[in-house]
Amino acid sequence: MRSPGLQVVIVSRIYLPEPSAASFFLSTLAAELVDRSHDVTVLTVRPPKGYAVPERPEALRLFPVLRDRSGYVRGYLQYLSFDVPLAFRLLFRKRPDVVVVEPPPTTGAVVRAICRLRGIPYVYDAADLWSVAAAHATSSSLVLRTLERLERWAIGGADRVITISASVADRIRAWGIRKPVDVTGRGADTAQFRYSPAPLRTEFVYAGSASAWHGAIVLVDAFAEFSSTHPEYVLRFIGHGTEHPAIAARAEELGISDSIVFDEPVEPAELARELSGATASLATLLPDGGYEFAFATKAYSSLASGCPVIFAGPGPTAAFLDAASATAPVGTAVDYTPEAIAEAMRTVAERPVLPESRPGLSEWADQHVSMRAAARRAADAIELSGSQPRRKRARS
Repeated sequence: MRSPGLQVVIVSRIYLPEPSAASFFLSTLAAELVDRSHDVTVLTVRPPKGYAVPERPEALRLFPVLRDRSGYVRGYLQYLSFDVPLAFRLLFRKRPDVVVVEPPPTTGAVVRAICRLRGIPYVYDAADLWSVAAAHATSSSLVLRTLERLERWAIGGADRVITISASVADRIRAWGIRKPVDVTGRGADTAQFRYSPAPLRTEFVYAGSASAWHGAIVLVDAFAEFSSTHPEYVLRFIGHGTEHPAIAARAEELGISDSIVFDEPVEPAELARELSGATASLATLLPDGGYEFAFATKAYSSLASGCPVIFAGPGPTAAFLDAASATAPVGTAVDYTPEAIAEAMRTVAERPVLPESRPGLSEWADQHVSMRAAARRAADAIELSGSQPRRKRARS
C-alpha cells in the first residue's frame, strides 16, 4: 500500500546538472517520489563552474566541496569534504522518514552512523561495489580489506538495498547481508536523452567515466587498426577518467593522437545531441577484473539518443545487446580485443544506422529501457522503508 506524504532525503556527492549515471537515476527517482506526493530533499554539492542549477520539483540543498584537478568529486579528501558536513546536516535537520544514499562507502558509513543514532531507516543504492572496483586502483591489501569492510558495514545497516542487476545483488548476499535487495535496474533518462535530428558524423563517441576497470584503453589499439582503412574518422572521449593519460600516451605511441579528442563532460541534453549524430557509441568492461557483473549504463543513454552501441567485454551488457538486436538496431557486443572492436567499427561505418532510422531506435529505447520504470521500482522500495518506522512510532 502506498504511503503518501513521506519526508525523503536523498544523499549524493553528484547530482544534476553534473552528468553521471547516478545523477540521471537519482533525479528521475526524486521526480517519481514527488509525483507520489512525497516531500523530497536532496543533500548534494554545488555544481562545477559553468553549470546552471536546474529548476527541479525536489528541494536541492547545495554545499561547497573539494574537487580533483579534473573537477570531479573523487579521492579521499574530496569525499571527506562532502561527508563531514553531511554528518552535521543529517544530525540537525528535521527528522525524515527515510534516507536514500548513493556511494561512496564513506558516505554510506556516515549515513548509517547518523541514521542509527536517530532511528531513521535508510535505503542504500548499490549501483556499484566500490571495494571490487578499487582492486584496479590499488594493490594494497590493507586498503582493499578496509574498503570492503567499510562498504559491507554501510550496506549492512540499510533497511533495504536497491541495485542495478541480479549479479550485484548476488555479490551483496555473498557478503552475508540478509537485508531485502530490490533489483530495480537503471535505464536511460529518456526525458533528456532522445534523438535530435543531426547529420551522421564520421565519429565514434565514448561518453562517461573511463576508469581502470572499464578498460577503455583497448579502444585506442582498435581505432588504430580501424583508421588504417578509415582515416577520416575520429574517436572522441566525453567526460572524466583516470585512464585518460594512459589513453593519450598510447595514442601518441601509435601515431593517432590527431584523431583522438578528449572533451569535458557536458549536460545531458547536449550529450544526447552529440550521440544522435555519432556513427556509434563505445563501451567497454575489462575482463577478469573482478567487475564482470557490472552493466555499462552508458549504453542505455546512447540508444535513447538514437545511437547504436559497440560493447566489448564480459557481463550483462553483452547479453542485453544480443537479445535486443533481434528487435532493434541497437549495435553489437564483441570480444575484448582490438581486432574484434576494429571489425565492429568497420561494419557500422560501412553499414551505419542512418538518420531516418534513428528516431525509431530512440522510440524503442523509450519503450524498453526507460529509467522511469526503474525509478518506479526504487520508489516502491523506499515507500516500504519509509512507512515502517512511521507505523512503529504511531504505536509507541
